[in-house]
Amino acid sequence: MMALVTLIEGLVEALGSLARACVLLLVLLVSFDVLMRYLFDFSPVALQELEWYLISPIALLGIAYTLKHRQDVRVDFLYEKFSVKTKAAVDLFSGIATAAIGFYIAHLAFKYSMQSYHMGEGSPDPGGLPYRFLVKAFLPLGFGLFGLQGVADSLRALCVLLQPASAREVRA
Repeated sequence: MMALVTLIEGLVEALGSLARACVLLLVLLVSFDVLMRYLFDFSPVALQELEWYLISPIALLGIAYTLKHRQDVRVDFLYEKFSVKTKAAVDLFSGIATAAIGFYIAHLAFKYSMQSYHMGEGSPDPGGLPYRFLVKAFLPLGFGLFGLQGVADSLRALCVLLQPASAREVRA
């Protein structure tokens, strides 16, 4: 089971690196846009739309990455007082819920993304970017990745729950 957890989290880490790169690119792009606007009174629509396009991978790939690194919100003042087994049970439940919600939203978003793809959706603005469906493709990808991280969390918790009590105490 831990091999599957490692595989899933490797994928989450790789796509999280893509999200981090998009953050850097967005900062550079916004800085360039501001300089061009104030120094040369030039700000193309496509440049502004590219900034919006970069927010999709940042947010949607970042949710699974954030969960993997435990930077999500939870009630730690209660959780930290739980035993190892109780923590694992809470993690199992939350991992299953995360996977179910993530995969359900990914399923819904896939239909939405495919509709955009089949329409060949692009920007409605003159001078805007084509291929808006590529941005929408991050919806099922991001939530599917979120669901996969939920599976990884569930499997990790299950491994802890299935360990003999003596092994759990050594781990804690």
